[in-house]
Amino acid sequence: MSLDLDFWRYKQDIAHDDSRVYQTACCDGERLEELEDLPVQEILQKIAEAFSDWEALGPSDYEKAGRGAFQISTTPQIVRFDCYGMQGEDLNRLIDVLAAFGCPRYDPQVGDRFDGWTDR
Repeated sequence: MSLDLDFWRYKQDIAHDDSRVYQTACCDGERLEELEDLPVQEILQKIAEAFSDWEALGPSDYEKAGRGAFQISTTPQIVRFDCYGMQGEDLNRLIDVLAAFGCPRYDPQVGDRFDGWTDR
C-alpha cells in the first residue's frame, strides 16, 4: 500500500484551506502567502536521526527490508512523504518528527488535516 503524508504550518490568523494548500503547495510546488517557511534542513536532519537504522539511498530516499520505503519532497513551505508498504509505527515516527516542528499531518486520502492541537 502506498500513501502520502503532507505537512505545513499556517501563519497566525489565516483562514485554512487545506485542499487548496495541498494542491497548490504540495502537488504543484507553488509558494503560498498563508504558509510559513519551515526549517527544512533541520527537519531532514531529524528524519535522518529518527530513521538512522534504515538504508539511505540518497538524501531523500529511505528503505528497510520488511518495513517499506519512503521518499521525501520539500519546498521551503512543505514537507511531503511518499510512503510505500510502511508500518503504522514507522508512519507515526514521521508524523511525530513534523509535529515537533508545529506541522500537523494532512491526509489527502481522506481530505483531513489532523490539526486539532494547533492554534486555528
